[in-house]
Amino acid sequence: MSDNAYLRLVRENKTYRKFWLAAFISMFGEWFNTIALFLIILEYTDSELLLGILMAVRMGCFALMQPLFGLLADRVNRKKLMIITNVLQIFLALAFIGVNGPEDMWWMFLCSGIMMALHGLYVTAERAALPNIVKKEDLTTANALDSATWSTALCLGAFAGGLVVSEYGVTVAFIIDSLTFLVGTLLLLPLTVPQTYDKASSGSLISSSLKDIWMGQKRIQSDPRLFRIIFAKTSWNIAGGGLAGVFLVLAGNDIEFVGAALGFGIFFFARGVGTGIGPILARRFFKDSEKWPRLIGLLIVVSGIFYLLVGFSLEGPLLITLLLVTLAHTASGGNWVLSTVLTQQWVEDEMRGRVFSTDMLLLSIGQVISTISAGYLVEHGYVNLQQGILGYACLMIFSGFIFTIWNPKNTTRVDKLAE
Repeated sequence: MSDNAYLRLVRENKTYRKFWLAAFISMFGEWFNTIALFLIILEYTDSELLLGILMAVRMGCFALMQPLFGLLADRVNRKKLMIITNVLQIFLALAFIGVNGPEDMWWMFLCSGIMMALHGLYVTAERAALPNIVKKEDLTTANALDSATWSTALCLGAFAGGLVVSEYGVTVAFIIDSLTFLVGTLLLLPLTVPQTYDKASSGSLISSSLKDIWMGQKRIQSDPRLFRIIFAKTSWNIAGGGLAGVFLVLAGNDIEFVGAALGFGIFFFARGVGTGIGPILARRFFKDSEKWPRLIGLLIVVSGIFYLLVGFSLEGPLLITLLLVTLAHTASGGNWVLSTVLTQQWVEDEMRGRVFSTDMLLLSIGQVISTISAGYLVEHGYVNLQQGILGYACLMIFSGFIFTIWNPKNTTRVDKLAE
């Protein structure tokens, strides 16, 4: 496929174009919001542990609801789910304006967790719907663009959030955040998103939910290749959660010549550039999907190596550190898109939501463990910033190595069955 495939897909597929723009705007709002919350925590509490707890609460809420989200994405109209989550987040974003001190941290964390749970439902519905609005030959392109969109939203959302918070304060940031969800909703309203429903999954949502969730787990366990690939993102997040969610925040806070909010934005901008470049490079250079399962593990190792270099570069020029962060997340972005495309290709439409929900559940659990442990270690003086980055980078390299050598034998040609 030519290098113009991205432009062709966006230009010729009107439904996908609006679907893509709606996702970008909603994700932009998520990262715009996050920078403001980081600043509030450090200003009111100066606690590294609470930074980790915030990310853990967000990802915990994202994770614990994933089995239900996958079921909903297979049983309920996916477009309606995406619209409902956006509308609810409009009001939740405005609620943060009421945070005035450390005594408000508990409900700020609660609202942030609810927002992340809603975002999880949006993402699960969006990923499950994507193969139904693009042609099969465009699926890899669409996923690469989807990952690049997430990354661009991270770049621009985090950086713009840092600028707005630095110049105008958190209140303006939360108002802008709410408007992003409104615009995303308006883009989704006129779309028609095809969907296939599982006839075997019917009846009361509550009474049949455990049965349907179990069917999703059996589907994963039926194919050893799929069972392995479900752990691809988790293998990165078990160390990457602490690196990206705690240590990069602290590194941004340590930049002396800018304010804390802009410092967060700078490092998250570098992270976003990397996760945007990674899927595009993976699509361009890794065309043999038979090699993707092993390549995914090697990309985790490469990401860990670059983070190891980040740890050694902290005393040097800032631009070198930012470049290394970008390269680390370039590798992680490749891991993300290749594992996502394989899952979409191997799983039939009526089961895809439940399979993706397990994917999200596992990566979220890994991130919760990683962020809380990172925040705890720094808060209690067990490691400093450099030691934490080096230690978690080594953990990532080890995790990637284990994933690479894990080579289960396939018992069925599930990819043929799903076609």
